[in-house]
Amino acid sequence: MNIITGLALGIKYNLKTKPMLEQLQIKFGFVSEKGKRKTNEDFVAAFTGNSHQCALRGMVVAIADGMGSAAGGRQAAETTIRGFFDAYYNMPETLGVERAAAQALSAMNRWVYAQARQDPKLKNMATTFSALILHGRQAHVIHIGDSRIYRLRKRKLQRLTSDHVHDHPDMHHVLLRAVGLEDSVRADCAQYSLKQHDRFLLCSDGVHGTLTDKQIQAILDERGSPEEGARRIVDSALDAGSHDNATALVQDVIGLPPPDQSTLEAALGELPILELPRAGDTVDDFQLEAVLFNGRYSRLFYAWDSVESCEVVLKFPHPRVTHDASHRQAFAREAWIAARIHSPWVMEMIELPPGRQSRLYSVATAYSGETLEQRLLHDQKVSLEEGIDIGIRLAKAVYALNRLRIIHRDIKPENVMLLKEGGLKLLDLGVARLPGIHDDADQGAPGTPSFMAPELFRGRVGDERSEVYALGVTLYRLFSGGQYPYGEVEAFSRPRFSKYTPLVQHRPDLPAWLDAVLAQAAEVDANKRYGDTMELAFELENGLAHGSKLLPPGKKPLIERDPVRVWQTISLILALALLAVLFLTNLPD
Repeated sequence: MNIITGLALGIKYNLKTKPMLEQLQIKFGFVSEKGKRKTNEDFVAAFTGNSHQCALRGMVVAIADGMGSAAGGRQAAETTIRGFFDAYYNMPETLGVERAAAQALSAMNRWVYAQARQDPKLKNMATTFSALILHGRQAHVIHIGDSRIYRLRKRKLQRLTSDHVHDHPDMHHVLLRAVGLEDSVRADCAQYSLKQHDRFLLCSDGVHGTLTDKQIQAILDERGSPEEGARRIVDSALDAGSHDNATALVQDVIGLPPPDQSTLEAALGELPILELPRAGDTVDDFQLEAVLFNGRYSRLFYAWDSVESCEVVLKFPHPRVTHDASHRQAFAREAWIAARIHSPWVMEMIELPPGRQSRLYSVATAYSGETLEQRLLHDQKVSLEEGIDIGIRLAKAVYALNRLRIIHRDIKPENVMLLKEGGLKLLDLGVARLPGIHDDADQGAPGTPSFMAPELFRGRVGDERSEVYALGVTLYRLFSGGQYPYGEVEAFSRPRFSKYTPLVQHRPDLPAWLDAVLAQAAEVDANKRYGDTMELAFELENGLAHGSKLLPPGKKPLIERDPVRVWQTISLILALALLAVLFLTNLPD
């Protein structure tokens, strides 16, 4: 077994990376100092075994703070962590993470309890124990004692553990629960979702007993390397006057594996669909302020989250979808997908902590701005530079989904939010396709007909090239002031896609290269389109940098301004050419 450890002897920290695509990727670093104590009874370690073991059981980091005699405290801490790793990774795969961890910790508790009663030198030995297990796209916390685990996400620090100590201020140092105190152990177990760029901290009471949460957050938020962060935290605790051992482990989540069927099913859950609430109601500490949208299948509210003190948007499914499995699944899938996408261009859904949500709804970050469709209603021409900027950002949003094998399937101006501060968000993931998780080929392709690629009307379910088509039509509509390259497609009709209408007919002031790019994006033949939206973004960016910028206002090509003269000129040239040929053939030899 490969374990990286931090012991009592001086400073020891390390770094471990799992740079494998499509797998969980982390970096961590730790520091352990004895401080003003004679010995260091803290012990910190990380399991860095082979990829097969990590795939089955996840990646584990743990911290323990021993107590009792000098020898007993250190031995309890080290033995508990080493024994836990060995037992946990040898548990049957059929056991879940928390059950396997609980059994492993229970075995170590029995050993420490027995040793403390058999060996006088180890009398009263016991230890705290806090482990963080990252498995798939979930973080599992196993905790007993007063060491702590924190999570920093988007500059917000959350403590994931509770101290098992006496409530009386003078007895905060007295543990109520620890490994080895009793013949049985009762540890706290909790599960949290993982997001890319989450930062975790495991620390002993020599750190959090001296530094406030605000001070800890400030250090973690510096976003240096994990080992640098651990060093800063330990040094700050010792400089602030800590009299105890000081240990810190910082771990960053660099990459996440793709979702699987089990996580999708877990996300759907069994939460009930209740009657729609009204403005002024309070649901799970969300104060509903105003109705944002009221549709056939859902109702959206602006709301105030009194727990996190921020404005959000809540989306409640209508009770009429209670027995409609497809609509219920689509509603839950939207929240589940959006919560796992890390992109500045895609809407952000908020996952609530376990136990808070009492009914089915989704929570999204509140954005201030207008949709692209609303922008088109201003009846004001979009400039070349502004339109290209929107197009590139929207292409990046779609690509952020597609590279994770998520197909949006409803790209259109109504689902693009232009933020007041200049950003952009792609909205509405309710009909997104997850080809890596389930096959919905027999369900057809949902979406808005005017933005659906021709192959979708022939039974295809959508892929990266159909996304390119929808993006091309969206940008065509943006530049043309609301027109469509093949005309508007009515619901339940079967379009012919007979002839592409050149963009120049609507906007003669725009360059020809832009029309060529949009024409290729909206090609009827999928094989002639760009391979993905990033290829389209590159052509837009390249055209803006190197292509001709603008035609003179109102300056149309000659064939459009005077087609008769053009054809007269062509006819004259052909006639002269014919006369020349006849003259040359009749010359004497």
